[in-house]
Amino acid sequence: MVEVVVALGILVIVGAGILGSFKYGFFAMSMARENQRATQIMLAKVETIRLYRWDQVVYSNNFIPASFTEVYDPQGSSGQQGAIYTGFVSISNCPSPISAKSYATNMRACTVTLNWKTGRIPRSRTITTYLARDGIQNYVY
Repeated sequence: MVEVVVALGILVIVGAGILGSFKYGFFAMSMARENQRATQIMLAKVETIRLYRWDQVVYSNNFIPASFTEVYDPQGSSGQQGAIYTGFVSISNCPSPISAKSYATNMRACTVTLNWKTGRIPRSRTITTYLARDGIQNYVY
């Protein structure tokens, strides 16, 4: 009888370890998926801004919204869309190594920051790119 109780105790401990491993694996996959979606959202925002005309980027007030909100699954039903991403866009002069150059007035730095939560864990990602007066927007439109 003692052997059965000990064996059952060992089986319970091993089973709990396996279930904990599965739970952690699913959590890690969720974090990786949310991180991938954050990257997609930031790249979509940056690539859209890179297609704007120079006057829309530099001179038009509020043409580019300073903040935005996206969800993990935009096609999901209401309440089932997953993580909510809050983003911020800032357009600024180029940093000092570039700003010392003669073409600094023809360039801007665009920074997109995204914040969201995985469960109760706050997460954040940032991407920065440069915009040029004679950039890609002149070739697309």
